[in-house]
Amino acid sequence: MKHGKKYNESAKLIDRLKQYETSDALQLVCDTAKAKFDETVEMHIRLGVDSRHADQQVRGAVVLPNGTGKKVRTMVFAKGDKIKEAQDAGSDYVADDETVGKIQGGWMDFDVVIATPDMMGIVGRLGKILGPRGLMPNPKAGTVTPDIAKAVAEAKAGKIEYRLDKTNIIHCPIGKASFGKDKLEENFKTLIEAVIKAKPAAAKGQYIKSCTLSSTMGPGVKVSTVKYGL
Repeated sequence: MKHGKKYNESAKLIDRLKQYETSDALQLVCDTAKAKFDETVEMHIRLGVDSRHADQQVRGAVVLPNGTGKKVRTMVFAKGDKIKEAQDAGSDYVADDETVGKIQGGWMDFDVVIATPDMMGIVGRLGKILGPRGLMPNPKAGTVTPDIAKAVAEAKAGKIEYRLDKTNIIHCPIGKASFGKDKLEENFKTLIEAVIKAKPAAAKGQYIKSCTLSSTMGPGVKVSTVKYGL
Protein backbone atom coordinates (compact mmCIF):
# COMPACT_ATOMS: atom_id res chain seq x y z
CA MET A 1 0.00 0.00 0.00
CA LYS A 2 1.29 3.46 -0.92
CA HIS A 3 1.15 6.19 1.71
CA GLY A 4 1.42 9.95 1.48
CA LYS A 5 4.46 12.08 2.36
CA LYS A 6 3.14 13.07 5.82
CA TYR A 7 2.39 9.45 6.73
CA ASN A 8 5.84 8.28 5.66
CA GLU A 9 7.49 11.07 7.65
CA SER A 10 5.47 10.12 10.72
CA ALA A 11 6.24 6.42 10.29
CA LYS A 12 9.98 7.17 10.58
CA LEU A 13 9.40 8.35 14.16
CA ILE A 14 8.00 4.98 15.23
CA ASP A 15 9.86 1.73 15.86
CA ARG A 16 7.50 -0.87 14.39
CA LEU A 17 9.03 -3.65 16.49
CA LYS A 18 8.81 -1.83 19.80
CA GLN A 19 5.96 -1.87 22.30
CA TYR A 20 5.77 1.53 23.94
CA GLU A 21 4.55 2.44 27.40
CA THR A 22 1.06 3.97 27.22
CA SER A 23 2.18 7.55 27.88
CA ASP A 24 4.96 7.39 25.27
CA ALA A 25 2.68 5.75 22.72
CA LEU A 26 0.04 8.44 23.10
CA GLN A 27 2.64 11.20 22.78
CA LEU A 28 3.82 9.63 19.52
CA VAL A 29 0.25 9.41 18.24
CA CYS A 30 -0.27 13.11 18.98
CA ASP A 31 3.07 14.02 17.37
CA THR A 32 2.30 12.07 14.20
CA ALA A 33 -1.26 13.42 13.73
CA LYS A 34 -0.36 15.88 10.99
CA ALA A 35 -3.59 16.19 9.02
CA LYS A 36 -5.23 19.60 8.57
CA PHE A 37 -8.18 18.51 10.73
CA ASP A 38 -8.28 17.40 14.37
CA GLU A 39 -7.67 13.68 14.02
CA THR A 40 -9.48 11.09 16.12
CA VAL A 41 -7.26 8.84 18.22
CA GLU A 42 -8.34 5.21 17.94
CA MET A 43 -7.59 2.22 20.13
CA HIS A 44 -7.47 -1.34 18.78
CA ILE A 45 -7.38 -4.19 21.32
CA ARG A 46 -6.89 -7.80 20.20
CA LEU A 47 -8.29 -10.26 22.71
CA GLY A 48 -7.53 -13.91 23.38
CA VAL A 49 -11.14 -15.01 22.97
CA ASP A 50 -13.17 -16.57 20.16
CA SER A 51 -16.05 -14.37 19.02
CA ARG A 52 -17.72 -17.37 17.37
CA HIS A 53 -18.77 -18.59 20.82
CA ALA A 54 -21.62 -16.83 22.63
CA ASP A 55 -19.95 -17.30 26.03
CA GLN A 56 -16.81 -15.49 24.85
CA GLN A 57 -18.45 -12.30 23.59
CA VAL A 58 -17.10 -9.02 24.96
CA ARG A 59 -19.45 -6.08 24.78
CA GLY A 60 -20.35 -3.10 26.91
CA ALA A 61 -20.27 0.67 27.20
CA VAL A 62 -18.29 3.17 29.21
CA VAL A 63 -18.29 6.95 29.69
CA LEU A 64 -14.88 8.39 28.85
CA PRO A 65 -13.86 11.00 31.47
CA ASN A 66 -12.82 13.49 28.80
CA GLY A 67 -15.41 12.55 26.17
CA THR A 68 -14.60 11.79 22.54
CA GLY A 69 -14.38 15.35 21.24
CA LYS A 70 -17.28 14.64 18.92
CA LYS A 71 -20.72 16.25 19.12
CA VAL A 72 -23.12 13.36 19.60
CA ARG A 73 -26.60 13.53 18.05
CA THR A 74 -29.14 11.39 19.89
CA MET A 75 -32.34 9.79 18.62
CA VAL A 76 -34.81 8.63 21.28
CA PHE A 77 -37.69 6.22 20.76
CA ALA A 78 -40.21 6.83 23.53
CA LYS A 79 -43.86 7.57 24.21
CA GLY A 80 -45.99 9.26 26.84
CA ASP A 81 -44.14 11.15 29.56
CA LYS A 82 -40.83 9.79 28.30
CA ILE A 83 -41.05 12.02 25.22
CA LYS A 84 -40.84 15.17 27.35
CA GLU A 85 -38.11 13.56 29.47
CA ALA A 86 -36.05 13.05 26.30
CA GLN A 87 -36.67 16.61 25.13
CA ASP A 88 -35.80 18.08 28.54
CA ALA A 89 -32.59 16.02 28.59
CA GLY A 90 -31.54 17.66 25.32
CA SER A 91 -32.04 14.83 22.85
CA ASP A 92 -31.61 16.03 19.27
CA TYR A 93 -34.51 13.94 18.01
CA VAL A 94 -37.47 12.08 19.47
CA ALA A 95 -38.93 9.55 17.05
CA ASP A 96 -42.52 9.34 15.87
CA ASP A 97 -44.21 7.37 13.07
CA GLU A 98 -42.91 9.84 10.47
CA THR A 99 -39.35 9.42 11.77
CA VAL A 100 -39.51 5.65 11.32
CA GLY A 101 -40.44 6.19 7.67
CA LYS A 102 -37.60 8.68 7.18
CA ILE A 103 -35.06 6.20 8.60
CA GLN A 104 -36.43 3.44 6.36
CA GLY A 105 -35.92 5.87 3.50
CA GLY A 106 -32.23 6.37 4.35
CA TRP A 107 -32.18 9.35 6.74
CA MET A 108 -29.44 8.78 9.32
CA ASP A 109 -28.50 12.18 10.82
CA PHE A 110 -27.87 10.80 14.32
CA ASP A 111 -25.07 8.98 16.14
CA VAL A 112 -26.78 7.16 19.04
CA VAL A 113 -30.21 5.54 19.26
CA ILE A 114 -31.84 5.19 22.68
CA ALA A 115 -35.16 3.48 23.36
CA THR A 116 -37.46 2.67 26.23
CA PRO A 117 -38.17 -1.09 26.55
CA ASP A 118 -41.79 -0.67 25.41
CA MET A 119 -40.62 0.84 22.10
CA MET A 120 -38.34 -2.02 21.04
CA GLY A 121 -41.12 -3.57 18.98
CA ILE A 122 -41.06 -0.51 16.74
CA VAL A 123 -37.27 -0.19 16.80
CA GLY A 124 -37.00 -3.87 15.86
CA ARG A 125 -38.53 -3.05 12.47
CA LEU A 126 -35.45 -0.94 11.79
CA GLY A 127 -33.00 -3.68 12.77
CA LYS A 128 -31.73 -4.31 9.25
CA ILE A 129 -30.90 -0.61 8.91
CA LEU A 130 -29.60 0.22 12.40
CA GLY A 131 -27.85 -3.10 13.11
CA PRO A 132 -25.16 -3.02 10.40
CA ARG A 133 -24.32 0.56 11.44
CA GLY A 134 -23.91 -0.37 15.10
CA LEU A 135 -26.86 1.82 16.07
CA MET A 136 -29.30 -0.81 17.34
CA PRO A 137 -30.21 -0.08 20.99
CA ASN A 138 -28.96 -2.71 23.42
CA PRO A 139 -29.51 -3.18 27.18
CA LYS A 140 -25.81 -4.05 27.73
CA ALA A 141 -24.84 -0.70 26.23
CA GLY A 142 -27.43 1.13 28.33
CA THR A 143 -29.34 2.29 25.27
CA VAL A 144 -32.48 0.29 26.06
CA THR A 145 -33.59 1.81 29.35
CA PRO A 146 -36.51 3.48 31.12
CA ASP A 147 -34.08 6.14 32.39
CA ILE A 148 -34.01 8.22 29.22
CA ALA A 149 -32.56 11.35 30.83
CA LYS A 150 -29.51 9.46 32.13
CA ALA A 151 -28.94 7.69 28.80
CA VAL A 152 -29.07 10.95 26.83
CA ALA A 153 -26.76 12.70 29.31
CA GLU A 154 -24.20 9.87 29.15
CA ALA A 155 -24.28 9.78 25.34
CA LYS A 156 -23.69 13.52 25.19
CA ALA A 157 -20.88 13.25 27.77
CA GLY A 158 -18.87 10.80 25.67
CA LYS A 159 -20.23 7.33 26.32
CA ILE A 160 -18.86 4.82 23.83
CA GLU A 161 -19.83 1.26 23.12
CA TYR A 162 -17.16 -1.41 22.70
CA ARG A 163 -17.69 -4.80 21.13
CA LEU A 164 -15.68 -7.62 19.67
CA ASP A 165 -15.57 -7.92 15.89
CA LYS A 166 -15.25 -11.14 13.88
CA THR A 167 -11.44 -11.01 14.12
CA ASN A 168 -11.54 -10.75 17.96
CA ILE A 169 -10.54 -7.08 17.97
CA ILE A 170 -12.22 -4.14 19.68
CA HIS A 171 -11.96 -0.81 17.82
CA CYS A 172 -12.86 2.38 19.71
CA PRO A 173 -12.19 6.14 19.56
CA ILE A 174 -10.70 7.59 22.75
CA GLY A 175 -10.63 11.28 21.85
CA LYS A 176 -8.99 13.81 19.56
CA ALA A 177 -5.29 14.46 19.00
CA SER A 178 -5.86 17.99 20.33
CA PHE A 179 -6.73 16.51 23.75
CA GLY A 180 -3.04 15.94 24.42
CA LYS A 181 -1.34 12.95 26.02
CA ASP A 182 -2.70 13.30 29.56
CA LYS A 183 -6.42 13.47 28.74
CA LEU A 184 -6.06 10.69 26.19
CA GLU A 185 -4.31 8.52 28.78
CA GLU A 186 -7.23 8.97 31.19
CA ASN A 187 -9.62 7.83 28.47
CA PHE A 188 -7.32 4.95 27.52
CA LYS A 189 -7.20 3.63 31.08
CA THR A 190 -10.97 3.92 31.49
CA LEU A 191 -11.62 1.91 28.34
CA ILE A 192 -9.06 -0.83 28.90
CA GLU A 193 -10.17 -1.28 32.52
CA ALA A 194 -13.76 -1.69 31.30
CA VAL A 195 -12.66 -4.30 28.75
CA ILE A 196 -10.70 -6.19 31.41
CA LYS A 197 -13.70 -6.10 33.75
CA ALA A 198 -15.82 -7.56 30.92
CA LYS A 199 -13.54 -10.61 30.56
CA PRO A 200 -15.74 -13.67 29.91
CA ALA A 201 -15.51 -16.54 32.40
CA ALA A 202 -14.93 -18.88 29.44
CA ALA A 203 -11.80 -16.99 28.29
CA LYS A 204 -8.63 -19.05 28.62
CA GLY A 205 -4.97 -18.03 28.44
CA GLN A 206 -3.78 -14.49 27.79
CA TYR A 207 -6.75 -12.12 27.58
CA ILE A 208 -5.19 -8.92 26.21
CA LYS A 209 -3.12 -10.10 23.25
CA SER A 210 -2.10 -6.73 21.83
CA CYS A 211 -3.06 -3.08 21.74
CA THR A 212 -2.36 -0.51 19.03
CA LEU A 213 -3.05 3.22 18.95
CA SER A 214 -3.33 5.43 15.88
CA SER A 215 -4.72 8.73 14.70
CA THR A 216 -7.15 8.89 11.77
CA MET A 217 -4.42 9.41 9.18
CA GLY A 218 -1.36 8.33 11.14
CA PRO A 219 0.59 5.10 11.56
CA GLY A 220 -0.10 2.60 14.32
CA VAL A 221 1.86 2.60 17.58
CA LYS A 222 2.07 -0.63 19.58
CA VAL A 223 1.41 -0.38 23.32
CA SER A 224 3.02 -2.65 25.88
CA THR A 225 0.36 -4.95 27.33
CA VAL A 226 2.53 -6.60 29.99
CA LYS A 227 0.54 -5.03 32.83
CA TYR A 228 -2.74 -5.94 31.12
CA GLY A 229 -1.84 -9.43 29.86
CA LEU A 230 -4.54 -11.31 31.72
